[in-house]
Amino acid sequence: MSRSLLVVAGEVSGDLHAARVVRAVRAQRPDWSFWGIGGENLRATGMECLYDSRDMAVLGLSEVLRRYGFFRGVFRQLCRELDQRRPDAVLLVDYPGFNLRLARAAHARGIKVIYYICPQVWAWHRARIARMAQWVDRLLVIFPFEVEVFAGTDLQVDFVGHPLVDQARAALQAPPRDLAWPTTGPRVALLPGSRRQEIERILPPMLEAAQHLRRSHPDAAFIIAAPSDEIAAHIHDQLAKHPAHKVAIKVVAGQTREVLRQARGAMVASGTATIETALMGCPFIIVYKTAPLTYWFGRRLIRVPYLGMVNIVAQRLLCPEFLQHDARPESMAAALALLLADGPERTAMMEGLQEVCAALGEVDPVTTAAQSVWDAVETVA
Repeated sequence: MSRSLLVVAGEVSGDLHAARVVRAVRAQRPDWSFWGIGGENLRATGMECLYDSRDMAVLGLSEVLRRYGFFRGVFRQLCRELDQRRPDAVLLVDYPGFNLRLARAAHARGIKVIYYICPQVWAWHRARIARMAQWVDRLLVIFPFEVEVFAGTDLQVDFVGHPLVDQARAALQAPPRDLAWPTTGPRVALLPGSRRQEIERILPPMLEAAQHLRRSHPDAAFIIAAPSDEIAAHIHDQLAKHPAHKVAIKVVAGQTREVLRQARGAMVASGTATIETALMGCPFIIVYKTAPLTYWFGRRLIRVPYLGMVNIVAQRLLCPEFLQHDARPESMAAALALLLADGPERTAMMEGLQEVCAALGEVDPVTTAAQSVWDAVETVA
């Protein structure tokens, strides 16, 4: 039986994860149609994209406020589409500020709501737990501890495994590629983020830390891993402003896992990249800087002891965190130097990363998520 689903993936990472699930669903349900908000990955599945994920991605409170009119218009348009098309279900992917409002709107219209990749309500906005239980029909979570977060509600929660697990496994099994590291010394990966604003704030202290690290490792080689050619170009623009930092530093686009696979250590912006780095078995430190006002509000709302997801999964400070004013290059370099050496710090982190990987699941996360989606849709009354 043909079904229609509204899919909303408001960020680049959500577009990637949603596309894999949509493709897996279509492999078993080829007559289903998908439409909504996505990027190049969802478009490649044949989905009708009314808006592009790149236009929806924002970072920080100030940018949200500047673009409020745009987001309000998108929301109203999707509500009109819900009324006109009456999809069998909506599949919302992360992006909570927008998607939770849309979940409420769809629920009010009697449309089933499936939420993939749970908003971090356990870290902040815990009041959203009860609201999600009211508005969402099926929640697909990617961290095992998230099931317990909703234990006191009637919401059906499926732990499907982290979507990066099978991708990392495939990358580790593939033949290595020649990345032409700039020197033959210890290899260090820099992952400053996937957004322009992140790179402008996080890359500079990483570059300065690289300079400090050269004092103890003068032959160290650095690769900055960019998720796309567009971001790589922006990184090159930032490097041009600091020509002294360009020594033994190379920018590589679209090969993040291969860079991490070959690196002995890494500096990684807080976010999904920390999970990817852990799955690739690369010891690392976590770095994050954002607008002062955004950080000030965030620190007062967050109710978990760590920012890095790897540390939250590990339930301890496994990977050192250098946040905001504490992102001092000399301290970052010192911590990374310990991880490059064959010492107790490196051994302890390697063992901890293996624990994190085991906790993220050994099942096929994409197929498991797809099964939950078609099961939820086909039980629509």
